[in-house]
Amino acid sequence: HVPQGPVCTNLGLKPGQRLTVKGKVAPNAKSFVMNLGKDATLLGLHFNPRFDAHGDVNTIVCNSKKVEEWGAEHREAVFPFQKGGTAEITFAVNQSDVTVHLPGHQFTFPNRLNLSVFDYFDTQGDFTLQSISWE
Repeated sequence: HVPQGPVCTNLGLKPGQRLTVKGKVAPNAKSFVMNLGKDATLLGLHFNPRFDAHGDVNTIVCNSKKVEEWGAEHREAVFPFQKGGTAEITFAVNQSDVTVHLPGHQFTFPNRLNLSVFDYFDTQGDFTLQSISWE
């Protein structure tokens, strides 16, 4: 069972706004997850850095989920996370995608579900949320 971190609802993130998440990666981390979407069943962005999980090593896997239906996995080769380290990640919401800002790197993930607002955010796995802010 994956430990569930805090869950935020009614965020009201719209295009032009951004969500910044700061926290600590567990010393023996295998993977962690951040979900951003309309609610727990409609995830516009499933952000999953994997240190060593599901056959992936030091890879960020992103996806979208519509009820029980997952989309195609998107993999990023850049991996700026360290076990036992701190992490700061910013999700910038745009009209057609979400830009993920990582230390020294950024990439975009399409808004496949055409969500006009992102109300839901959660974290799971080997990550301890320290602060969350949005603007």
